[in-house]
Amino acid sequence: MNERIVVGVDIGTTKVCALVAAADDWGRINILGIGVAESEGLNRGVVVNIDKTVAAVQEAVHEAERSAGVSVHSLVVGIAGDHIQSFQSRGVITISNRDGEITERDVKRLLDDTMHVAIPADREILHVVPQEFIVDGQDGVLDPVGMCGVRLETNVHIITGLVSAAKNVYRCIQKAGYEVADIVLEPLASSFSVLHQDEKEVGVALIDIGGGTTDIAVFEDNTIRHTAVIAVAGNKVTDDIRKGLGVMRDQAELLKCRFGVAVVDLVDTDEEITIPGVGGRPAKSIGRSTLAQIIQPRIEEMLEIAAIEIKRSGHMRHLAAGAVITGGGSLVPGTAELAAEVLGMETRMGLPAGLGGGLVQEVSDPKFATAVGLVLYALRPEVIGGATPFNGDMGTRMDLEPELVGAGAPGEPLFNRIATRMKGWFDEL
Repeated sequence: MNERIVVGVDIGTTKVCALVAAADDWGRINILGIGVAESEGLNRGVVVNIDKTVAAVQEAVHEAERSAGVSVHSLVVGIAGDHIQSFQSRGVITISNRDGEITERDVKRLLDDTMHVAIPADREILHVVPQEFIVDGQDGVLDPVGMCGVRLETNVHIITGLVSAAKNVYRCIQKAGYEVADIVLEPLASSFSVLHQDEKEVGVALIDIGGGTTDIAVFEDNTIRHTAVIAVAGNKVTDDIRKGLGVMRDQAELLKCRFGVAVVDLVDTDEEITIPGVGGRPAKSIGRSTLAQIIQPRIEEMLEIAAIEIKRSGHMRHLAAGAVITGGGSLVPGTAELAAEVLGMETRMGLPAGLGGGLVQEVSDPKFATAVGLVLYALRPEVIGGATPFNGDMGTRMDLEPELVGAGAPGEPLFNRIATRMKGWFDEL
């Protein structure tokens, strides 16, 4: 069996989702197992209760293991939260080879140079994404390896997060009994699964509306130009319903999912909804348009903040492909139409794509966008840039003897860079 088994875990504010996937000899990616557990240990994308998060991770991964028939030992994990920040940087080196040929080692040395920037002690670099390379003043170079030159420069997009937030995610996975293969920014992961390559080329904004955070990523010329995470998302809509109608949180979530509409004008008939009374009070009825009047302002606010972030990137006018809305919070009917109105650009709903077989229909839902993106990244880590190729398995078939599996022994690091990055990262604290 030549399958490479990978496991992606999206630790969200409302749910923890684990996916087990494998790539076959033809490069097709098949979803083998899915596990979903309710998440109560996070607030706005950041771990606030270790024990509850550990329990949710274990439940989700065990469910995915049973579904796939594999034994899991390490995971690629998503990270989000409004502590995420990004900025542009620039690096320059000279080529020391006698013949002047640029090698992969030179590119790695250049990317290391770009990381020598002044950032606060409580923050750490998560990703360094090359934008373009410049060889002896000639810009627009996408891959300089093999070219000849004396001076090599690059513009990069650097994404940073709080060390404590990443460390808590790391600790949760460790306490759940697994290894961390890599930590990936969630809007980046979502972009791998829902954006088409031609959209990234002409310019597109991804808006991933989750439970606790709304993640934004702006692409142009096939590379990421801006990332941001804002702390207004689906839970705020639920809270508004809870306070506006005086119902329990679970009932508010049910009302949003079953009867919610993001635009009042889309309510065809003002259907009456019966909501239970609190504390023994009699049940009462409201119109569906009343519910929409509560939902619409909050989603509008969310999209307006997203528009501000997109404008801040400086690429608002260049997004010919418009915007793509995804995530569980985008499932409220009318969200894409409202986004098109607020953002002033063409908008579509983003569904996970790029999968070959297995449980494809089960994950063809915006709420699985991040988890699918994590397994796509795990199989092709070079898509971000600067990563070493995938070199092992994260899980093994339960019916195989361990010695038949080879490089995928439990506890073994799966990306060369994660060994040094994580060691330095957490030993500093």
